[in-house]
Amino acid sequence: MSEIKETYVDYLGYKTYCKIVTPDNPDPAKKPLLVLHGGPGDCHNYLLTYAELADRANRQVVFYDQIGCGKSAIPHQEDDFYTYDLWADEFYTVREALGLDDIHLFGNSWGGMLGMYCMMKDDAGVNSFVINSSPVRIQTWLDEANRLLKYMPQDMREALAEAERTGNYETPEAKAAADEYYKRHVVGFYEKDYPQFVTDSFAGVGECYMVMQGASEFVVTGKMKDWDIREGVKNIKVPCMALSGTDDEGTPYTIKEGVDLIPGCEWTLIQGAPHIANATHPDKCLAAVEGFISKFD
Repeated sequence: MSEIKETYVDYLGYKTYCKIVTPDNPDPAKKPLLVLHGGPGDCHNYLLTYAELADRANRQVVFYDQIGCGKSAIPHQEDDFYTYDLWADEFYTVREALGLDDIHLFGNSWGGMLGMYCMMKDDAGVNSFVINSSPVRIQTWLDEANRLLKYMPQDMREALAEAERTGNYETPEAKAAADEYYKRHVVGFYEKDYPQFVTDSFAGVGECYMVMQGASEFVVTGKMKDWDIREGVKNIKVPCMALSGTDDEGTPYTIKEGVDLIPGCEWTLIQGAPHIANATHPDKCLAAVEGFISKFD
C-alpha cells in the first residue's frame, strides 16, 4: 500500500493543502504526477482515483486544494483577489516548496485550463501534460453546453431557462434539471448516487467558483467569460494529450479546438464517459494517463 502524507505550503499568508501519495517501492525512473483540480474551487477529492497510480505504476502522485477551497479555504475576499495569476503563482509556489522540479502534469477542466496557462508562462521541469476536458475558448464550451441542453426534456429546459432569468437555481424544478444534466454529462451519476469522493469535493467548493464561473455550468457570468487562449496554446512545447469522454460536457467539438492548436497534441476519447470520466471509467482513465506520461519519463 502507498503512503499518504498531508502537508501545507505557505502562500500569500495562507496555507495551501497538499496530499502526497508515495508508493511503497517507488520506481526511480518514474517522475511524479502533479494533479490540478477543476472549478475553480472544486477541491482535489473527486480526482483521487488517480492516486491508484502510486500502487499500479509505482509513481508518486501529488494533489493540492487550490487557494480558496477545500482544506485551502480562506476568509471572504473581494472579487479582484481571484485572478488566473493567483492560481498560476500558487502552482509554481507549491512545486518549489515540495521539490517538484521534474514532473508530469494532469489537469481536469479548470485544472487543465490552469495548466495550459502555466505552460504558456513557464514550462520548466514539466515533461508531459494530460489536459482532461478543458476548453481553450469558453464561448465554444458554452455553445456546446446549450446544444446539449436541447436534448433534455422540454420541462427541464424551461426550468433551467427560468433559473437563468431569475438567478434562482434552487427551485425543485431547476435542481432536478441540473441533476439530469450532471448525470448525463458531468458526473455520470444522479446526486443521490454520487461516489463519496465526489460528494466530498463538491462540499468544499469555495466562493471563487461564483467569482470566476458563475451560478451554473450553463452560463458564465464570472471572470472566465472572456477566456480565450487559442493563440497562446500554439506555443506550448510540452508533449500534451487531451483526455475526454464522448458524453462529456467538454464535448468532442470543444476538445478538438484545443487538439488542433496545441502542437503534436494526442487525444484519447473514452466512449460513454462524462466530464469526470475517472468516476465512471477509472481503469480506462488510469491506463490512458499512465500510457501517455510513461513515454516521457
